[in-house]
Amino acid sequence: MLSGLLVLLSTGGVQAQFPPPPPLPAGSPQAAGRQVFATRCTSCHGTAATGGEFAPSIVDRVPLRTDDELVKLLHNGLPISGMPAFPEIVDQERTNLISFLRTLKPFQGAGTERVSVALQGGKTLQGIALNRSANDMQLLGDDHNLYFLRKTDAAEYRAVTSQVDWPSYNGQTTGSRYSELTQITNINASQLQPKWIFTLRNTREVQSTPIVADGVMYVTYANECYALDAGSGRQIWHYQRSRTPGLAGNAVSGANRGVAAAGDKVFMVTDNGHLIALKRITGALVWETAMVDWHDNYTATGAPLVVGTMVVSGISGGDDGGRGFLAAYDQTSGKELWRFWTVPKRGEPGSETWQGSGIDHAGGATWMTGTYDKDLDTLYWPVGNPGNDLIGDDRQGDNLYTDSIVALDSKTGKLKWYFQFTPHDVHDFDAMAPPSLIDAMWEGKPRKLMVQANRNGFLYVLDRTDGKFLLGRPFTSALTWASGLTPEGRPIVAPGHEPTHEGTVSCPWLNGASNWYSTSYNPLTALYYVQTNDKCGIFTRTDMPYQQGRGYMGGSFSPVPGDPGRRVLRAFDIHTGKAVWELPQTGAAESFGGVLSTAGGVVLYGADDGSFAAADAKTGKPLWSFQTSQPPHASPMTYLFDNKQYVAVASGSNIIAFGLPN
Repeated sequence: MLSGLLVLLSTGGVQAQFPPPPPLPAGSPQAAGRQVFATRCTSCHGTAATGGEFAPSIVDRVPLRTDDELVKLLHNGLPISGMPAFPEIVDQERTNLISFLRTLKPFQGAGTERVSVALQGGKTLQGIALNRSANDMQLLGDDHNLYFLRKTDAAEYRAVTSQVDWPSYNGQTTGSRYSELTQITNINASQLQPKWIFTLRNTREVQSTPIVADGVMYVTYANECYALDAGSGRQIWHYQRSRTPGLAGNAVSGANRGVAAAGDKVFMVTDNGHLIALKRITGALVWETAMVDWHDNYTATGAPLVVGTMVVSGISGGDDGGRGFLAAYDQTSGKELWRFWTVPKRGEPGSETWQGSGIDHAGGATWMTGTYDKDLDTLYWPVGNPGNDLIGDDRQGDNLYTDSIVALDSKTGKLKWYFQFTPHDVHDFDAMAPPSLIDAMWEGKPRKLMVQANRNGFLYVLDRTDGKFLLGRPFTSALTWASGLTPEGRPIVAPGHEPTHEGTVSCPWLNGASNWYSTSYNPLTALYYVQTNDKCGIFTRTDMPYQQGRGYMGGSFSPVPGDPGRRVLRAFDIHTGKAVWELPQTGAAESFGGVLSTAGGVVLYGADDGSFAAADAKTGKPLWSFQTSQPPHASPMTYLFDNKQYVAVASGSNIIAFGLPN
């Protein structure tokens, strides 16, 4: 990466010189292509393609595209980024241009200054300045460590980092989105202010939860991962690969919910169902494992989960007929260690719950991040809906293990127990609402519990040692598809609510009373916080066969005209299932903002009006809000960096970090 750099070092600063582009053989296609680039491209991208007034550097983007993709890019342009089309560049001229582009070297010039930095106390650091401003620097040291530096009044630097991390999707493996940090409280939350904003370019709606490990924040979009200085938001590195053409499903829209960190690696999924490991400090690809053949209507969008020396990942594609599974991989090599299929094959135990041809394209995806109990060595993973979603004619029976929580032995992937929330689902009530693992008193005795506010409108409490049903109660005022639950927790289905060709009104609507965005349990208040939708919908059946590359929903849905519904933040007593307080919001009840609670007595959440807000954890009293003007579609997190607490959340194409005044 550093070959060819000419550098001059000085204690007081740095001077860096970069050589001109390497000579190309006269008369070669590359030399001819350089001339094309000079006349067509340099006015935007600069002479060396390292960026100009109107366009960014492309030296680190060209290697991500095949020749065919570059041909299409030149012909069609990239309107979303302002790049015009060049349909007139054809034949040999186009071939020469692409040949020249292949000579560009990633990271040449930009972001690779070698520096010598004076630290407080007289020490000196030497290395590569990956990024910097007038007040901070991100430096890759010669000792292969990453340093976050802040300028002092004496024009020296001091090294900073994080003291409390958020290393996985939910912060901890228990899924409760609770933090013990106490700097931000119900007393001072009104003083929260934005500290920095980072924009993910060319993105539409970031659904990732940022994680922080050793001072670095990692955030993702489809096939992209950014590493940021968690204290300033400045970029350290950016990994990207081309999107996969021909996919079906949510990954096409850019959905990706984050990474998991362990050791010197971060792990993420790609849109075509691969699991990859990247070096945490540099973003270099370490290994890549194809979890599945994406041509069979699979994608991947969820954040993996680190369990011991393994990394566990699910798969997307349940709405497109893909058969769901969960798999564990070795962190060092990417080798698959075990696989659990969420739907049995014909003839296997459980297949008797699938009467008809539906078992051949069964769904049961595993696209949300699960939870893990170290003491029980048990992995708990939510399972998606059966396919096709709104038609159950060809899959009579309960359709195991769709719409369930499965409890697996983490070492083998063997099933310990399951609980099915919605047998024979025809409303797309997947079980992807996050489960929380809670240790609490139950009927006077300590018990290991699991709590989930399910998409179907019922709040469930289970014993997580064996899956026993303990409590179930509606947590929304809009629930008509079932009249209640049996003593075993099975729904009592109400007649007349199945989707029809004409359209049937049923509650909750297809997005559910809740969904994949985070809930939170706070052990200090003993309350469970849920963003709920009191909303009904029209379920319309559309008969459709399974096809590769096509959706398999079996219908569509829409809100009920004249009944917009409402979104309400509710705090539940898990022992009764009743709301202790509720905070209604303004909006169309279509947002996907999650919840975070802290030991400071604060609940932070993405509100339906596009704001990011805080409420008192005990009373629900509104404390603060910041208008992002973006419908929330992600869940917040918190961390301690340079001994200051930050709260971060994705909003639209931005990551925004909030903190208290200095």
